[in-house]
Amino acid sequence: MTAVKRGNGRAELDVDHELPSAEEISGPESSGSEGGIRPSVVPSPEGEVEKLKAERDALLERLARQQADFENSRKRLQREQQEYREYAVENAIKALVPILDSFDRALKAPLGPEFRSGVELINRQLHDALAKLGVEPISAEGQPFDPNFHEAVQMVETSEVPDNHVLDELQKGYKLRDRLIRPAVVRVAKHPK
Repeated sequence: MTAVKRGNGRAELDVDHELPSAEEISGPESSGSEGGIRPSVVPSPEGEVEKLKAERDALLERLARQQADFENSRKRLQREQQEYREYAVENAIKALVPILDSFDRALKAPLGPEFRSGVELINRQLHDALAKLGVEPISAEGQPFDPNFHEAVQMVETSEVPDNHVLDELQKGYKLRDRLIRPAVVRVAKHPK
């Protein structure tokens, strides 16, 4: 800064090299202590243009951020709606799963051949309808025990099945796409020591 100090401690402007600051232009000391009034300095058109360009750029950047925020919100809303649509049937499926259990038990009971074929047909239709909705049974018997999909109710000492594998399934488990509806209730093999 090329200012010259006066005796009163105030910096005076070196008119040949530097423009006054905004504070000096509009401040209370702009009338000077020597009694003279400084001529007002009019900002140049180039400076005004630069100021307007900077303001425009700031507004455009702000607009771009708001558009990005809006786009992100829109995408998040679409994703939430898609998830809602995909899993809206979850409660209905939970109500139907015990019916599948009843069919499975009925098919294990001794039935007449015509009655049995009718029950098998209904069972198959129900399984097909649920499969179209995305419901899959969880395979358990002979599989390694997975606490994410299996609920162990008993550990059985045996060497028939590898250690920590499902010995048998007491109740079938189901999942809707990647979401667990009900874990499979199983007994797990444990090797004797």
